[in-house]
Amino acid sequence: MSYTVAVLMGGPSAEAEVSRASAKEVAAALKHRGHRAELLELDHATAEHLARLSPQAVFPALHGPPGEDGTVQGFLEILGYPYVGSGVHGSAVAMDKALAKAVFRDHDLPVADHIQLACDADAATAAAEVESRFGSRVVVKPLGQGSAIGVTPLANGGDVLPALESALSYGGGALVEPYVLGREITVGVLDLEGESAQALPVIEIRTAGDQWYDFHNRYTVGSSEHIIPAPLSDETNLALQEIALTAHRSLGLKDLSRADFIVTDSDDIVLLEVNTLPGMTPTSLFPDGARAIGISFPELMERLVASALRRAGTDQPSTA
Repeated sequence: MSYTVAVLMGGPSAEAEVSRASAKEVAAALKHRGHRAELLELDHATAEHLARLSPQAVFPALHGPPGEDGTVQGFLEILGYPYVGSGVHGSAVAMDKALAKAVFRDHDLPVADHIQLACDADAATAAAEVESRFGSRVVVKPLGQGSAIGVTPLANGGDVLPALESALSYGGGALVEPYVLGREITVGVLDLEGESAQALPVIEIRTAGDQWYDFHNRYTVGSSEHIIPAPLSDETNLALQEIALTAHRSLGLKDLSRADFIVTDSDDIVLLEVNTLPGMTPTSLFPDGARAIGISFPELMERLVASALRRAGTDQPSTA
């Protein structure tokens, strides 16, 4: 079957350039499989461009708000286009780090303690509260951003105030957690319509020296190493996969997600967050996990589109 697919990219997100890189890879892969894939910028004319193209499905290769927080998903549902990925509710909950953690706690998943700050919080007052409760060895995150945008890890302690000011500058509030020393781990979940959800192999992410998996190391070729499968015990790897599946299901997600973890030297697991639209760039982790079980990138993109069409009941060949 040949499909016509609109691949959404860019938009006003701080991750717009990463989105465009993902979108170009997605479109190229779908074309490689014989489909018509058109890149569309997310802007005020998107509805008009979609109407002109009349795609059978939309692949939102978007990162951060408004593409990953349920906004675009609601837009596509109103217009009646089948789309890849999770729906409005799952996307919105997963994007709000504090709300997602509340869901994870309800399902007995291992998450770190935290302090949540409102968007209008006074940074100086908040800094005093953080240091009183956690000390200065913390991680500060914007509440609704992805790709480590605005995240400041204070691994050795330090001045919390600038980190809070940076996180709050993105709007939407901030989240502060105690710093947990350990390996950076990720697990993808592939959950195609009509098939059983499966956890992809566990991946350890290694960066040079004392660096961490920040925005630069995520998207710069050669700046990080992905170890598949992660050199952990079979028991720990299985536990990570089970947690990733439970987190995916607890949020009501569809098609794909990627759970990020810290695993300590004593094999304690901390679930950090779940990404509903993982990156699809040449350095991205989700495609690496799929390749490790024999699913090539072009095949993965095709299977994701086919899943969206099956869910909508419109899995028919193009007549274009």
